[in-house]
Amino acid sequence: MVSIRRCCASLVFATLLAVRPAAGQQRPLNTQDPEPIGVGRVLVEGGVTYAHDEFYPLSGLQGNLWQLPVLGFIVGLSPIADFELTGGPYNRLAIAGRRPAPLADLVVATGQTTHAVEDIVIGTKIRLAPETVRRPSVGFRFTVRLPNAKHESGMGQDTTDFSASLLAGKTVASVRVVGNAGLTIMSEPLDAAKQNDVVTYGIYVARVLSGQTELVGEVNGRWSTRNGIAPIGTESRGIAKVGGRYSLGSIRLDAAIQFGVTSIDPSIGVTAGVTYIFRAFSLPN
Repeated sequence: MVSIRRCCASLVFATLLAVRPAAGQQRPLNTQDPEPIGVGRVLVEGGVTYAHDEFYPLSGLQGNLWQLPVLGFIVGLSPIADFELTGGPYNRLAIAGRRPAPLADLVVATGQTTHAVEDIVIGTKIRLAPETVRRPSVGFRFTVRLPNAKHESGMGQDTTDFSASLLAGKTVASVRVVGNAGLTIMSEPLDAAKQNDVVTYGIYVARVLSGQTELVGEVNGRWSTRNGIAPIGTESRGIAKVGGRYSLGSIRLDAAIQFGVTSIDPSIGVTAGVTYIFRAFSLPN
């Protein structure tokens, strides 16, 4: 199964690298573009995601996850900086199995389903250097994930994490390549006095097929730096995606198929969503 997933991740980029993508676009990707959306502009996005064979190591729950929806808001604070907020009101897990786990006794769901909210993530992105003919654009992003989903649902970490990463992006003809590298300080769910520092990574490729259509793909995840077995809840994880985006003026539609990179990631999933961008304000002169 792991080898199949690695092959799928490789196919994402073999397909894409075979027409100039717009910078700053996100859905359906998780890898962050260093380009801001523009001063005074507001981006609102929402998407539905289905993940087959999702596993929660803390509670031992395993099943099929629906996220209905995941919402995102980005506000262009200046020509070089954005404020970001993401979250979701309803995650539903159809329970297919229960494994022994350290916090299994805290789960209150006794039937075939459980639900929780999506953890809220608050962050800021700053472009440090613009793109030129010879060099990529470079940015910095930091975020805080809040503990909104609780242990009782079987789907929550109930911890706060801090992430910081460097972003780089370069457009060549019709292809845009973006890379992220950073660090997340993850609180250990079973010992609040300890933490696990994980390396985060991401790379995406976007290729314009026409004036309105893009083919996109990425590999994005985290890698535990702890020697030996990582603390439960802070394991290495990753997702590969391949999909497309279609723009209609200020509205953009997207869809993608995703594959798990590690043995504890969902085997396969799909996501689809819509993004709307509008100008909300102007900075005073």
